[in-house]
Amino acid sequence: MNITLVRIDDRLIHGQVATSWSKEANCERIIVVSDEVAKDTLRKTLLISVSPPGIKASVVPIDKMVRAYNNPKYEGVKILLLFTNPTDIVRVVEAGVKIDKINVGGMCFKEGKRQLANAINVDDKDVEAFKKLNSYNIKLEIRHAITDPKVDLMTKL
Repeated sequence: MNITLVRIDDRLIHGQVATSWSKEANCERIIVVSDEVAKDTLRKTLLISVSPPGIKASVVPIDKMVRAYNNPKYEGVKILLLFTNPTDIVRVVEAGVKIDKINVGGMCFKEGKRQLANAINVDDKDVEAFKKLNSYNIKLEIRHAITDPKVDLMTKL
C-alpha cells in the first residue's frame, strides 16, 4: 500500500477532498478509517457515493485498515487515508501502519473543545494524540486548502 496522503477532516469526503486533495494525493483509492463511521450504514453509503470519478472509496474500521495495509493485494496502490480525529491515527500507527506526515484539516467545534487554529478544534484527548504522533516523528501540518501555506501544528499546541 502506497499511502500518498493522510488527512484529518471530520467532513471526510466532500467537495474539496474530491476535487483538490484527491488530485494532490494522486490516489487510486480513498479509505475513510473510522470504527464509528463504518458502523453507520447510511453515512458509509453516502461517502462511497460521492467519491470522485475513477477513484474507489471504502469506509472501514481501524482493524480492517491495518489488515488491508498488510495485504499484498494492495501493494503499490496509491491511497488517500481520511480520519475524523488523531486518536484513530495513533491506533493505526501503533498497529504498524507507517505514516510520515498528517495533513490536519477541519475538526469541528463541539462541547469541551477549544479552537487551536481556524476550523481546528481540539480537546485534551486530541492534544495528547497529536503529541504522541509527534513523538513518533510524524510531521503534523495544518493545511485546509492546497493553496494554504503549511503550518506546523505543534506550534499551536
